[in-house]
Amino acid sequence: MHKTRTALVAAMAASALVLTACGSETAAPANQPIPATQTAAPAPPAGAVTTKTDAAELRSQLTYLLTQHVYQAGITLKFAVEKGGNLNDPTVKAAVAALDHNSVELSKAVGAAYPDAEKPFLDSWRQHIGFFVDYTLGKATKNQAKVDKAKTDLDGYRSSFGQLINSVVAELPAQAVADELKPHVASLFSTIDSLVANDGQAFSTLVDAADHMPMTASILAGGIAKNKKLSGDPAAKGSELRAQLTYLLTSHVDLAAIALAQAVAKGGNLNEPSVKAAVAAVDENSVALSKAVGSAYPDAEKPFLDSWRQHIGFFVDYTLGKATKNQAKVDKAKTDLDGYRSSFGQLINSVVAELPAQAVADELKPHVASIFATIDSLVAGDGKLFQNLDEAGHHMPMTAAILAGGIADNKKLS
Repeated sequence: MHKTRTALVAAMAASALVLTACGSETAAPANQPIPATQTAAPAPPAGAVTTKTDAAELRSQLTYLLTQHVYQAGITLKFAVEKGGNLNDPTVKAAVAALDHNSVELSKAVGAAYPDAEKPFLDSWRQHIGFFVDYTLGKATKNQAKVDKAKTDLDGYRSSFGQLINSVVAELPAQAVADELKPHVASLFSTIDSLVANDGQAFSTLVDAADHMPMTASILAGGIAKNKKLSGDPAAKGSELRAQLTYLLTSHVDLAAIALAQAVAKGGNLNEPSVKAAVAAVDENSVALSKAVGSAYPDAEKPFLDSWRQHIGFFVDYTLGKATKNQAKVDKAKTDLDGYRSSFGQLINSVVAELPAQAVADELKPHVASIFATIDSLVAGDGKLFQNLDEAGHHMPMTAAILAGGIADNKKLS
């Protein structure tokens, strides 16, 4: 397990994590803008309220959008390398469009609180993505001058971005923002290097890159919440819980999609090295989740991991069935996943009584349906892959918000 993930799990221990969600309560949509100026409010009492403050919403939203940025950038660069740097290839163009949609969502979130900063933020954010593309093309074509220029451009970007953020959020020093971007840039360089070298490390380095995002979101949320006097504390245990659940659930969807895409690309050969590496990244995410669960509910750690791995296996079966036109395999996978929803709901309810088993099972329906749609697009090559993957990802912040409320009540989090 990466050191960054080990630290993440340790930080989550006190927050009592459990995965998946439930309930009749409706969480705010993932793409809801950052709240506008709010009046200060006293610290909320222990329990679910701490997961629902404006500050908690802000931190969770930034965690989601920044995590998606890393994975969507990784997927886009992966396809660009596979297509020989042809940015006009339909698959690459679709991936670029999905990545840019994420950039627009981030800019609108910023603009909801700081209207004058929306366009400068979007221009700056798009620019840094372009520098990563230049670095990728330089590496792929062995053009060292292009690589060196991209590095210089990204170093300058860190400074200018820090100044931009500081100009609207005085609580966030320009140099501190610039320094916070160093591991982001370095880890994405490593991912690109691995993609081009095809050394089998791309998935591991991509996870490292994503691992930096929860901390970045926490720092930004802290500064903005103070600047805008948002209700609640983004560093409260309930807020921490919701943000970390958002991170791990979002990562689960993206990593699963990448692994399934590799499996389809390699004709369903699960022993092919790149497929095995992608599957290993998914399983590492599952283990991290189970250890987080076990830190608060020790007896649930192994049952959780067994159950979570099982449902991923059912999605693999569905994918292989679709890819080989084996309808019996597809139908069995659907039946297995329907049964899984019920058994998983019972498992969660057995340790978190505040989360009813049937509600947990029902909350999994959109997750299962959106992953099915993603797999169908992968196999059909219908051009809707990134649209369906984005929809699958959008369910995760809602799931995290509902789940966090139940656990916060169960563990009396402040």
